[in-house]
Amino acid sequence: MAFALFFLGEYGNMILMSILNTIFFLGGWFPIFGITLFNEVVDPFFWIAIKTSFNVFVFVWVRASLPRYRYDQLMKFCWKVLLPVTLFLVFSFQFILVYFEMFI
Repeated sequence: MAFALFFLGEYGNMILMSILNTIFFLGGWFPIFGITLFNEVVDPFFWIAIKTSFNVFVFVWVRASLPRYRYDQLMKFCWKVLLPVTLFLVFSFQFILVYFEMFI
């Protein structure tokens, strides 16, 4: 029973993240590629469902394709790769903005 609840929570999180990704980054309820031919007939929920289904498919595909890392391997990757890359990007963008006098 505990495994089923864990599995349900994992897929619930996957669906929630797909919905948020759809709303924030894929245009939410707006049609794909600006298709306006069927706007009167097609419900906006249809577009959210299509985009969310695509996101869930990509989540499952990536999850099945990539190897599963142990916790210590993830921590090593984060400390030795992600943290230096992030710090480099933060400081390099600050330098570029100040050097070229670009202010947002």
